Amino acid sequence: MKSMTCKQLGGPCDVAFSAASADEVIKAQDAHLKAAVASGDESHAAALKQMKGRWKNPIAAMGWYKKAKADFAAISES
Repeated sequence: MKSMTCKQLGGPCDVAFSAASADEVIKAQDAHLKAAVASGDESHAAALKQMKGRWKNPIAAMGWYKKAKADFAAISES
């Protein structure tokens, strides 16, 4: 298992997500952003908006996705 934080994925906080793959960590962060904003945490609103709009620009979105996957791959297993 490897861990990445909300902040490492573009969010505002240091909550860590552990998973076996980058895709699982990304999905966990997406759920975290949605839950945080739904509970009234406005500090996550900008990151949620960015996440929801990411795929409107596929080239930039793929750049973010590839960077997140590379960052995950570079983390040593814990």
